[in-house]
Amino acid sequence: MDEAAVKAFWQLHPCGDQQVGGLTQAFAGDCRQFFREYDQFRYRREPHILRAMDRFQWAGKRVLEIGIGQGADAEQLVRRGARWSGLDLTQASVDRMRMRTQVHDLVVENIRVGSALDIPYGDQEFDVVFSHGVLHHVPEIRRAQAEIRRVLKPTGSLVMMVYAKHSLNYQVSIRVIRRLGLALLMLVPGKLPPIYEQHRVNASKVGLGNYLRLHNFVHRSTDGPQNPYSKVYTVKEIERDFPSFRIAETFKLWMHAPPLPSLWLPGENLLGWHLWARLEPAAPHLTGRGRDMDTSG
Repeated sequence: MDEAAVKAFWQLHPCGDQQVGGLTQAFAGDCRQFFREYDQFRYRREPHILRAMDRFQWAGKRVLEIGIGQGADAEQLVRRGARWSGLDLTQASVDRMRMRTQVHDLVVENIRVGSALDIPYGDQEFDVVFSHGVLHHVPEIRRAQAEIRRVLKPTGSLVMMVYAKHSLNYQVSIRVIRRLGLALLMLVPGKLPPIYEQHRVNASKVGLGNYLRLHNFVHRSTDGPQNPYSKVYTVKEIERDFPSFRIAETFKLWMHAPPLPSLWLPGENLLGWHLWARLEPAAPHLTGRGRDMDTSG
């Protein structure tokens, strides 16, 4: 897996676009209405995002967001006083954010297309790097975290959300229910609904057994059956993949585990799907060449 495949997927499927029908399909290009509907959908479905944001200080801080999506979180950061700049791998998301700044009169510092593997900003420019649901899609994460460390001030923070391995969604829904359900669906004659039909097409190419192996299936069971790469994390795996940092705090949110109904599921802090972490640059004596400069995947 490489960055080119990840970029191609998200360029064709701007994050969140189809959740409300698509800007060009359902809204005929009406950006104002699309952003209104999208934001309402996002924060009605995932109100914990705003709760999590409010745990951190944004006002007056230079913030770089890696992975912009539809720009909803970016707008929330700006309205909380952040001096916001953005970076996205795809031109599609950068264009959406530029549209949002125009229709909502948002003042931002910079928006650029670029890679987290080679961040097009200077050394120690930012107080905070923020990334929600993006870094778990970066195959070369060691290289990316070194770049994030480079653009952060020594007293800065990386605030991120990644998918949680110790979650109900991964341990029960993905590992057991969805794999079993898909295996049974393969026996159903005729064409299936689009998302399941795509799974069946995928499985037919590599064989059902190979497709259902966890190291393959986790990619296809997080952000859609065409998603090329996703990773799920424990706190220990964050420590391993982000060696230029030390973990200041972590918490979990959102009992999302379809097909299980999320409304009644307890245990958010223990088994939530979203693992939030605030990381601080490691002290120089803990980094050095062997730790800080290790960019292997």
